Amino acid sequence: MSDVAAFVRDRLGHEPADLRLFEMALTHSSVGGDSYERLEFLGDRVLGMVIARALYDRYPNEPEGHLSKRYNALVDRGTCAENGREIGLPPLIRLGRQAREDRASESDNVVGDVVEALIGALYLDGGLEPAQRLILRLWDEELSSQRKAPQHPKSALQELAAAKGVKAPMYEVTARTGAHHAPRFTVRVSVRTLGEASAEGASKQEAETAAAAALLAQVQ
Repeated sequence: MSDVAAFVRDRLGHEPADLRLFEMALTHSSVGGDSYERLEFLGDRVLGMVIARALYDRYPNEPEGHLSKRYNALVDRGTCAENGREIGLPPLIRLGRQAREDRASESDNVVGDVVEALIGALYLDGGLEPAQRLILRLWDEELSSQRKAPQHPKSALQELAAAKGVKAPMYEVTARTGAHHAPRFTVRVSVRTLGEASAEGASKQEAETAAAAALLAQVQ
């Protein structure tokens, strides 16, 4: 039994009909040839549909705005990556030499993308049921721990600026480092009268979110 087949059976809970789908889902573009990117595109949509339905059923009295806040936190790249690490995914990701040297398998972007690619592979190999079963199992703790709809740091900072009667937060990328497949962004956010803060992230959006959270921590 190959490592990939054993992983699909033991960690994903699925008997693969077409193992090549899962091998592709684990293959980074740095290897050359087919990679996980198309499967990630599909898996992202499947994940979104399953999480949206789970939230719709679980919180029947919440308005759309609260459901959207919960949804955005649950399908976040960091959440996907955390769940991928929980099932021991990083060592199985196939990388080119430079990507291995850059430790791309530790990147939230890469691990999160592969999780979505595996969901896409499950959907193609067995239909919605095995994909949904995996998602609800891996996301069960996050779904259960959301006692109230989380406020995204950027939204919270924007609301605070509005309450103070000042202009909306200004975000500026001050540095970009790392390899193409594993970049690091540094972003500075500033709000008049409140101050400024900087933070890093694996994407511009992640760095902006971290910077907003840092500034909120300073002023609250």
